[in-house]
Amino acid sequence: MGFGLTSAAQDVSLALQKPKLPDSETINKQWENTTKALNISFASSNVRFAKEVPPAVPVQNTWNTSAWKGEKIHTQLLLWANNKVAGVSIEPSDLKDQRGNNIKKENITAGIIKYVITDEFRDGCGYRKAADFDSSYVADQIDTKINNIVINARNTQPVWLSIKIPAATKAGIYSGIVKIKGEKEYDLPVQIQVLDKTLPAPAQWKYDLDLWQHPAAIARTHQVKLWSDEHFALIKPYYTMLANAGQKTITASIVNEPWGHQTYDDYPSLIKWTKKKDGTWSYDYSLFDKYIAFVMTTGINQRINCYSMVPWKIAFSYWDEATQKEAVFTESIGTPAYDAFWKTMLTDFTKHLKSKNWFQKTYIAMDERPMKAMQAVIKLLKSVDKDWKLALAGEYHQEIEKDIDNYCIASKWEFPADVLQKRIAEGKTSTWYTCCTEPYPNAFSFSSPAEQVWMGWYTASKNMDGYLRWAYNSWTKNPLTDTRFTAWPAGDTYMVYPGPLTSVRFEKMIEGAQDFEKIKQLQQLYTKNKNSAALDELNKALGNFSIKSLSTVTADEVLQRVKPLLNQ
Repeated sequence: MGFGLTSAAQDVSLALQKPKLPDSETINKQWENTTKALNISFASSNVRFAKEVPPAVPVQNTWNTSAWKGEKIHTQLLLWANNKVAGVSIEPSDLKDQRGNNIKKENITAGIIKYVITDEFRDGCGYRKAADFDSSYVADQIDTKINNIVINARNTQPVWLSIKIPAATKAGIYSGIVKIKGEKEYDLPVQIQVLDKTLPAPAQWKYDLDLWQHPAAIARTHQVKLWSDEHFALIKPYYTMLANAGQKTITASIVNEPWGHQTYDDYPSLIKWTKKKDGTWSYDYSLFDKYIAFVMTTGINQRINCYSMVPWKIAFSYWDEATQKEAVFTESIGTPAYDAFWKTMLTDFTKHLKSKNWFQKTYIAMDERPMKAMQAVIKLLKSVDKDWKLALAGEYHQEIEKDIDNYCIASKWEFPADVLQKRIAEGKTSTWYTCCTEPYPNAFSFSSPAEQVWMGWYTASKNMDGYLRWAYNSWTKNPLTDTRFTAWPAGDTYMVYPGPLTSVRFEKMIEGAQDFEKIKQLQQLYTKNKNSAALDELNKALGNFSIKSLSTVTADEVLQRVKPLLNQ
């Protein structure tokens, strides 16, 4: 299949099934049956709407919903027209209840959803050429900085409408309007029933989110010097946005290219390794210290995952004083030379972390490495200090499970029930991840938005702690317009866009995290109140979440059945 840029049709999430656009004649007839004036409707946030096709939805001019205090809710607002309509603006009002309480309009944001180039799953992992894959435009990027919208003739423009319910809001029914100004004005009613239940702030969420950060990508995209003051200033809003999604972990590189340069941008070490002329070693932690302390100020402060003693390519670079140039250590894991190379560093690093009071939250992290290599590293690490913690994202290995404090398994695996209960009792973290391997559920730019919410429910159903994805912002060459990469399906390398701009995927992931929090809170409440009927109903709903089932039923269909249980 060649490279042809056509708008992606409305999303379906069945395995490997890519939506097909109607033919041009059918599309023309659909537009001919559309009124000339601006058309407006609220619509599900679980659907990606095609740009060049009039949306096939029943027109809804009112948004009625319910929410918990502290919750962030959203919907889509669709604008489409047969003729060009310029200068469209969106102005929400305060939402008020009958007693005079209100939700200020400052808590309401409207962002146009922009179209980016995506491709298809096909074979998942593996290098690819764009010309060999079916490419299309898909609605994903959300830009809240634009409020002068142009609706081109025979185009649909989706808008992301988001409302943050302050935690101090009084329970009740709040009403207001969203005013659309175009060739004329439209007032769309909004009504929210705020329930007498409260979500904690994201920093207190039990949901353990881990999206790996890529600081060098920010420097390249914004064209500033790596690690300059300008770079750190630019990093802050990205990481604050991630902290507000419940992120718990700092991604810290302690060697150059811990993933074998599989990203578009470099991934430099935060620690400078130097072999001195007399053969001894020194380690400069100044950048590591600055970076970690800085990231903690954004709210990401529970865990420092250090990558990695087991990189994808055993090639550790360092500065050699004797030759005055970069050198590379390549001895295999488990050899005496490898052990000596790392033991010296780990002994020094342990002492440094303890002086910073960071040792207890620091983990040596490994990603999809062979078990024998991991066993050798575990043995070496514990010989330096028995209290070292380890994190692993990879397959499930019973042989090393007891040694992994933060264990994240691939979606094809499940923790044995007895092992999981023991891990919970020991305070260990047990999560899961998706990558280029899984057609569904996933977070590619062509994935169903509902799958991101589905993941939160799946996590709760398996009694796990959270979810990991390998990249928050490992951007492609032109990330604002083209999510495709030279390897893996489009969107695999990042969840948000330069700006920072959020995405449909990222916002739905937050919804899934919130649902997880609701589920856990309701399970505790029903158990405490001995409301066995409600508890049984919720637990039965959780039984619907198996990855295999997504081959026959969409994530959206499952969620439509079970979501009402959270807002009763």
